[in-house]
Amino acid sequence: MTRTQLFALPILRKLALFAAAIMLVGCESSSSQPFAMAEEQQPIIAQEDAGNDSKLNQKAPTNPFRKRIPAPEFPKDMEWLNTKGPLEIKDLRGKFVLLDFWTYCCINCMHILPELKKLEHEFPNELVVIGVHSAKFDTEKEAKNISEAILRYEIEHPVVNDDKLKIWNRYSVSSWPTLYIIDPEGNVVYLQRGEVKADEIKRVLNEAIPYYRENKLLDEKPIKFDLLAYSQTPTPLRFPGKLLADEKSNRLFIADSNHNRIVISSLDGKLEDVIGSGQIGAADGSYESAQFDHPQGMALVGDTLFVADTENHLLRKVDLKQKRVSTVAGTGEQAQNSWPGLADNATIGNLPDRYVGLPKTTAINSPWALLPHGDSLYIAMAGPHQIWKMKLDESEIGPYAGNGREDIVDGKLLPKIPYEMGYSSFAQPSGLTTDGEQIFVADSEGSSIRAVPFDPTKRVRTVIGTSRFDYGRLFTFGDVDGPARTAKLQHPLGVCYVDGTIYVADTYNNKIKAVDATSGEVKTVAGTGEPGNSDEPTQFDEPAGLSYAGGKLYIADTNNHLIRVLDLVTKKVSTLTIDGLAPLPVKERPDAP
Repeated sequence: MTRTQLFALPILRKLALFAAAIMLVGCESSSSQPFAMAEEQQPIIAQEDAGNDSKLNQKAPTNPFRKRIPAPEFPKDMEWLNTKGPLEIKDLRGKFVLLDFWTYCCINCMHILPELKKLEHEFPNELVVIGVHSAKFDTEKEAKNISEAILRYEIEHPVVNDDKLKIWNRYSVSSWPTLYIIDPEGNVVYLQRGEVKADEIKRVLNEAIPYYRENKLLDEKPIKFDLLAYSQTPTPLRFPGKLLADEKSNRLFIADSNHNRIVISSLDGKLEDVIGSGQIGAADGSYESAQFDHPQGMALVGDTLFVADTENHLLRKVDLKQKRVSTVAGTGEQAQNSWPGLADNATIGNLPDRYVGLPKTTAINSPWALLPHGDSLYIAMAGPHQIWKMKLDESEIGPYAGNGREDIVDGKLLPKIPYEMGYSSFAQPSGLTTDGEQIFVADSEGSSIRAVPFDPTKRVRTVIGTSRFDYGRLFTFGDVDGPARTAKLQHPLGVCYVDGTIYVADTYNNKIKAVDATSGEVKTVAGTGEPGNSDEPTQFDEPAGLSYAGGKLYIADTNNHLIRVLDLVTKKVSTLTIDGLAPLPVKERPDAP
């Protein structure tokens, strides 16, 4: 990539080869929002190509940025998190400042957080990262909820709550994520919309640092921030994301996501085993030595437990008899192409008949939930906004439904031409369940529940949600019970089918709701709507996972670090204690003795 390409706006990370319209992959646009700026209003940070005569090869380095725009200052009345007090651009002179405009529901924003962490660790003295949290959903405007997200994603830099979009508008942002770099003199010099890899930003910094260092403009004294992680109380579970209740074996499998492990207990809470060392990694092996990276959904097939190892971009399987973990799908790198078998230079003449590949050599992208059916494992692939399918004999893997466009659109399962209009679209699918005839999907970014048929000749439909709207399908949400046409959810992450009812973890409404699988009528069965951890009155805090066994609904109450149990007969909620599961240590301050 030339330097001109690197600094151009917009940067299209992937082009839909045969789509009717060009798509920007790796970001979510807010163009339907009233505050969004038109494309021509975006400030363009550009630089001419230096070709082979790089100025960095000259004895005296020159400023590599040929166009610089003074950075707008932060408004005074902002709420700052993950740091002791407010920051100002002028106070950060001497540092490169990277502004990350994000919102905590967004899968593309999640993808770049590990990349930002790499940069923070590689440039601790030269770079300050600031997260500008500009909310999409109403719940995301609350500072407490942003704080939980900071902890869940293990963010190590300051975050400003841009709940009224003041900074967003000052910087003319129109999509999540958007990154700006401000140079040590306080000028905007770089803009990137969509996902980005650390190496791309690293190249920019490595080209620029010599000039600013030579001219004594670079302050290389490290800055330490008072992170929220330093003040947390140890808990036995840490942000559990998904769970799986198995009545036959009397076992409960819990994705203890931020402890990077799987906890197994009896259904009444007696600890049986722990899978994983707790260290972030991708190592296979025994329960004690195996590693995961923020695992989510699970599926049980006989004595094999499949695990969506989400942030490793892998599918793992656990031999519950031999007590060993192995990798069955993914390369460990996030897939950049959601169409296996499609070459980067594909043409109409060489499109594959089916988009499948060998599981262990096919890269995947944020698997979030799993569902076994027949001879296959179905996967909510949140990254490319698709439902995938892998044969249980591990012979092939590939997309099953979804054209790869982030949207809530009904239609045929899968197009022949990637991203083709007129086929089904999903928006960050995050939960799966079934009635045996179809898969019900928690389609989180569109606040919808979808139905995907196992019969490939049938069409995807929306049980409740936004597919009927002409526009704003990703921005219509609420907390409304009643008939399907008027009911609203807010970013649901979990679903569980029981006897004609789809139970929904209506995550951002802090409720469990029941959706009639036929009519789509919705009613709240548990939760006041206010965040909390009370059994009576029942309160949850962003519940994300659901599973059923023995007349009870087991709930991963994520932000409370708890497992809750809803008796479907009495409608009473209790809190499950995992006897024998000890709290794990939390992050300590660097200066702690």
